[in-house]
Amino acid sequence: MTGSTRSSFSDRDDAGPGFDLPADAEDIAVDNAPVRREVFAGLSVEGYSRAAVQSYWRIPELKIGFDFGLQPWSFMTTATWCLSHTHLDHVAALPVYVSRRRMMHMPEPTIYVPESSMDDIRALLAIFQRLDRGRLPCNLVPVVAGDEFDLSREHVLTVYPTYHTIPSVGYVVWDRRRKLKEEYFHLTGEQIRDLRFSGVEVSREVRTPLVSYLGDSNPRGLDACEANFQAKVLIMEMTFVAKEHRREKIHKFGHIHFDDIIERADQFQNDWIIASHVSTRYHDDSVRAMVKKRLPASLRGRFLLWL
Repeated sequence: MTGSTRSSFSDRDDAGPGFDLPADAEDIAVDNAPVRREVFAGLSVEGYSRAAVQSYWRIPELKIGFDFGLQPWSFMTTATWCLSHTHLDHVAALPVYVSRRRMMHMPEPTIYVPESSMDDIRALLAIFQRLDRGRLPCNLVPVVAGDEFDLSREHVLTVYPTYHTIPSVGYVVWDRRRKLKEEYFHLTGEQIRDLRFSGVEVSREVRTPLVSYLGDSNPRGLDACEANFQAKVLIMEMTFVAKEHRREKIHKFGHIHFDDIIERADQFQNDWIIASHVSTRYHDDSVRAMVKKRLPASLRGRFLLWL
């Protein structure tokens, strides 16, 4: 799927007073939201996530972000975003983000949105436009599980199903390269060139999952996408940790328990697993203690609690 639905809300054509974009907008010293930053094999993961509070993430090197629970000022410079679902702790700052980019005279952002939520997202932005008396221009792209979008020549975005209490999806960003087919390894450069000129396809596309973003889901969403276990970096929810919290109820409400991760320990091939979206019922120190006590040996050194 390569099409998109353009939504440019234009009750007013003037952008208000506005500001000129500084040479490096990310150097502006405005700290309006907590952001943790870690670097994994050349990929920076920035963000924060706590259940029922707010979730927001971005990968600067891939020029992409996930969810809008809040919008740190520095995140405004990222022009491509993926919305997993429309619970307020994941979507509340969407109008703020779009408005800031308009105010700073930045190009319209592209925002991938679950198709079932498109009409409501349009209505939400239209209401805020009327309240704010300013345009909220953006390119909204509806997505369903199985969709695929070109982000750049090197990167592809795919969508997979997740299972929450409302419609939701997860996303994978892939690196793609063209590599010579094995049957042509023995040929010289000139022979390969001649084959290419004759119309023979001598290369094949090879994809590597770089980042997978689960959003909110019960374990069915984790299992629904093989790339969740293969991506270099997996950003996933782990809302509940304590053994006394019953998994049947947790799964019913579309969340994952630490025990679900323990059961799948041998499946994770990821370089890094980021466990986030922890319930506010837990103190950070108690979460660390419970995870440290029961974390399988196969996950040690690459399982990161994002608190």
